[in-house]
Amino acid sequence: MSPNFFCKGVVSVSLTNVGLIFEISRTQMHFLRNARLLFFRSFSSPKQHSFTVSYLINPCGLSPESALSASRKVHIETPERADSVLAVLRDYEFTNTHISKIVGKCPPLLTADPEKSLLPKLEFFRSVGFSGPDIVSIVVSSPYILKRSLENKIIPTYNFLKSVVMDNEIFLKVFKNTLRSYCQNVQNAIAPNIATLEEIGVPISNINLLVTHHPRIVSRNREKFSTTVKKVIEMGFSPLRHSFLHAVQVNCQLTEFMFENKMKVYRRWGLTDDQIMLMFRLDPLCMRHSVKKITSVMDFLVNKMGWEPASIARYPSVFARSLEKKIIPRCSVVKVLEMKGLLKNHLGLGFLCKSEKDFLDKFLVKYERDVPELLNVYQGKIGTLELGLVYEKGDKTVVAS
Repeated sequence: MSPNFFCKGVVSVSLTNVGLIFEISRTQMHFLRNARLLFFRSFSSPKQHSFTVSYLINPCGLSPESALSASRKVHIETPERADSVLAVLRDYEFTNTHISKIVGKCPPLLTADPEKSLLPKLEFFRSVGFSGPDIVSIVVSSPYILKRSLENKIIPTYNFLKSVVMDNEIFLKVFKNTLRSYCQNVQNAIAPNIATLEEIGVPISNINLLVTHHPRIVSRNREKFSTTVKKVIEMGFSPLRHSFLHAVQVNCQLTEFMFENKMKVYRRWGLTDDQIMLMFRLDPLCMRHSVKKITSVMDFLVNKMGWEPASIARYPSVFARSLEKKIIPRCSVVKVLEMKGLLKNHLGLGFLCKSEKDFLDKFLVKYERDVPELLNVYQGKIGTLELGLVYEKGDKTVVAS
């Protein structure tokens, strides 16, 4: 047998074996991936890993499963520094439950320097007016705040927002929401968009409201934000009105597909696109309600109360009212008063938009002597059927239901 033949045979057999090995590897890859984590836990984790997991369970309060997951993000060699971190948090009124949530979200915090990293930030929050519960709320919701640079991130954020928002009480809410919402450079994110709003004449008080309640919207990409603002202006909204900011908010939160889907829901009730857009201009938030909410309100007002969809479209804010707690009780009262002949003029749906006090004064207190049962009707204790009321509908006499 020649050496060349022998070598070829060996190579052939070797390649066959290699091909077989690769084939086995492909078919068992899923198993190997799942087994790898167990392998490293069992054989490549020394006492240090075991101690880390143990510490995360007690005293940090994580479950064994959460502790195993968190142990991949932090290694605790000795308890001294981690103990100091927990001591600082407890000094600032963090409970064991708070600490468990914080460590679960941000395990590396246990290795931070308490004196140089944690205390300066906590003391800064307290110095600018945050109460103990405020600080706890901020850190629990976003513990990575304590990993951010005080000089390069937190203080610049504070100074910038302070220059925009003057009212101290409002400012604290803005600063709190901003810290919770994102960790990017606030000035670079928000300043250009605030400038865009100022250029078109949005009042500073309205800008404050947007920054206060919707920091994510005002920190969007500058180009996308400018495009949205331009679109809202083209829709006919005045930058001077609150509805302008609501329209910006809705257009930032809804995709074109989602917006069109809400249009379809209103169209099913016979509303034209012009009527729907009139609704949107009156109250942009009418597009944020769920399909279920829109359908249930329209069904009650159209099929139970007999209102025309076009009439409902003139009061789009009714969709923000609770059907069970506001719309049905108020409509029941108005229905009784109409059937008693006490309301001479046909009402619009404006009564659904009144404050609780105004509604009670105008419809319950005013007519309580004429209809002593009116409060029970409002509270849902009795229905119009139990009052034995009838009303005329065309040529028929109908018992109220």
